[in-house]
Amino acid sequence: MKVLIAGGSGGIGCALVQSILDEMPGTEIHATFHNTSPEKELQSLPVEWHKLDLTCAESVEGLSRQIGSLDWIVNTVGMLHTDEHLPEKSITQLEPAFFSRTVEVNVLPTLLLAGCFQNNLKSSDSARFVSISARVGSIGDNRLGGWYSYRASKAALNMVLKTLSNEWKRKLPNCCVAALHPGTVATHLSEPFQKNVPAEKLFSAQYSAEQLIGVIRDLTAERSGQFLAYDGTPIPW
Repeated sequence: MKVLIAGGSGGIGCALVQSILDEMPGTEIHATFHNTSPEKELQSLPVEWHKLDLTCAESVEGLSRQIGSLDWIVNTVGMLHTDEHLPEKSITQLEPAFFSRTVEVNVLPTLLLAGCFQNNLKSSDSARFVSISARVGSIGDNRLGGWYSYRASKAALNMVLKTLSNEWKRKLPNCCVAALHPGTVATHLSEPFQKNVPAEKLFSAQYSAEQLIGVIRDLTAERSGQFLAYDGTPIPW
């Protein structure tokens, strides 16, 4: 097995790297980071780290030539808020620059990874292309409103993955494309909102990663194009 974890220095990304090391010994792991360097303990483990801006087409294309064939690509890159901006509670709080940046970070890496790494997955008989989405990106499950930028960006991500699954059924018939919801995870991304989450529904990054690895392992090409929760249950688009 040979896998690429995009955004491997983030909360879920780090936990996925660790889970693969623990549960899938012998797997060759490549992981990317941008601004945040991987934790020191991970730097000492058998992981090939690549500093990369996943919104830069030239950088992603260069990495695809460097890495070669792959079995899994898991994209964990995501943005919910910045130090200056929290998710919008009202449409009157929408700021175009923040909206555009949220869409760029949450959608463009998946598009570039798919376009640049398509050929890298062709030789695998059980390829996986997975991006971490979010339940709040579901249009059918939207009952509360708010969070315009984040919801819109994750809905766009879901459409990208659904569209890609249709194209790759012809071009990469052995590959499963999926959007995965990790649950509410105790990471920097969710930190400002954790006080509103019941304790039993706030997952550690390691627990979420272990659940996600189980779901990814169970995927098959016939199930390509699904939006699934961390426990494998389908989420409405």
